[in-house]
Amino acid sequence: MQTRFDTIIFDLDGTLLNTLDDLADSINAALERCGYPTHTTAEVRRFIGNGAKLLVRRALAPVDEEQAVKTVLAAFNEIYGKNMKNKTAPYDGIIDVLKLFKQSGIKMAVVSNKPHFAVVPLIKDYFGQYIGTAIGVDENTPEKPDPAGALKALAALGSEKERTVYMGDSNVDIFTAKNAGLFALGCSWGFRDRDELISAGADAVIDSPADLPRLFGL
Repeated sequence: MQTRFDTIIFDLDGTLLNTLDDLADSINAALERCGYPTHTTAEVRRFIGNGAKLLVRRALAPVDEEQAVKTVLAAFNEIYGKNMKNKTAPYDGIIDVLKLFKQSGIKMAVVSNKPHFAVVPLIKDYFGQYIGTAIGVDENTPEKPDPAGALKALAALGSEKERTVYMGDSNVDIFTAKNAGLFALGCSWGFRDRDELISAGADAVIDSPADLPRLFGL
């Protein structure tokens, strides 16, 4: 019997990779360089999910001057580009799932709100043997929950919406899945909690990477 799904598109931060410490270190270094107060890692955790520019805006609040945002964003992009693999690592169990999916012919991609310049090397270095399609934010691809990135991934994979899962750890990811017409799967091990995912309208929520293969009949 054929299973319903043959494709999965992953979010990156908080879903495949725990990037929190490197993001916190980098945004704090950028803020410090530009003369602004820094934040705890727990605070930065709440700032993540809507792309680098909104991360900077949230970290700068109550300052909301465009020049300040532009200056800190440039510093953050420079610093993070050099330090994005210092403490980052895949979540426990992720590699095993990707290996199983690859062996089983499940098509995979990543669509992230990280800048594209950061997404490509992270996927290549951590998951290159499993995932070939990686899409981040650039001048041609807006931030999620705009579905443009997810639709680009579908086209690159040659997949159908009805047979595709989009998995992520935040309401942004659930909204992205809905906007793209995909099955919206939340994962509770990332930067947000189960309640946020359910409130956003997730079709299902899983609590461990080991729970994922069952959705694909594996």
